[in-house]
Amino acid sequence: MPQTRVMDRAQLADFLRRRRAALQPEDVGLRRGSRRRTSGLRREEVAALCDMSVDYYSRLEQSRGPQPSEQMLAAIARGLRLTLDERDHLFRLAGHTAPTRALRSEHVSPGLMRVLDRLADTPAQVMTELGETLAQTPAARALFGDETRFDGFMRSVGYRWFMDLRARDVYPSEDHPLHSRAFTADIRTAYAKFGARSRAGAMVDALLAESPEFAELWEEHEVRGTHSREKRLQHPEVGVMQMQCQFLIDPEQGQTLLVLTATPGTESYERLQLLSVIGTQEISAGR
Repeated sequence: MPQTRVMDRAQLADFLRRRRAALQPEDVGLRRGSRRRTSGLRREEVAALCDMSVDYYSRLEQSRGPQPSEQMLAAIARGLRLTLDERDHLFRLAGHTAPTRALRSEHVSPGLMRVLDRLADTPAQVMTELGETLAQTPAARALFGDETRFDGFMRSVGYRWFMDLRARDVYPSEDHPLHSRAFTADIRTAYAKFGARSRAGAMVDALLAESPEFAELWEEHEVRGTHSREKRLQHPEVGVMQMQCQFLIDPEQGQTLLVLTATPGTESYERLQLLSVIGTQEISAGR
């Protein structure tokens, strides 16, 4: 039988307070105001980074919160920019077994998170090799929506593309056939890499059973290296934008930082600037 762990509320609270105090605004892409009195980050800032309410996070720091779920702990680990060792310690203090260490992890490294923090006004997000979004900038969330909220196979953008037509709204309709082929090729790459008995294999089985469009494209056995570096994306408030895609690969974690930019001086660039403002407003309203 698996060993039962007990949540250590006092040590968990102490660890969270010390990690919060050790983080500076500049570490997470925030500006240091002239009136800041806190040595590290404020509780409301950490709560926003972790996508949780200030009240919930405050109760954890005050040794009176409920036991966090593993999903919530993963969000806290990313928000506090924890290393893998610190993440494992956090899980154990909260009464959970630390996630299995693997070559490919869903924990985003502090270094990659620091890069993401400095792209707050740019659509950027960290994704796994299965197309699962782990972290997003406000601008990316304004463009794509909150892609970290999904569970199961729906976490994969490729799976959502075929199983939820709303996932296609961000692309002009005339580009959909091209993206269907690209997502199928991406899924095939993951399937070939991880095998039929992997999560990728299970996702392929589900798509073959549920999506005739995917099954037809899968039969063509098309292989591609990467998506196109040029994409057209659209937003209901700013319109269509011609975007360039840049990729930063973390080989140790098996993760990709996707960054979307537009050529300065173009209409797409102006629309991207407006999107960045919308993203900032949505984040502020959510707090």
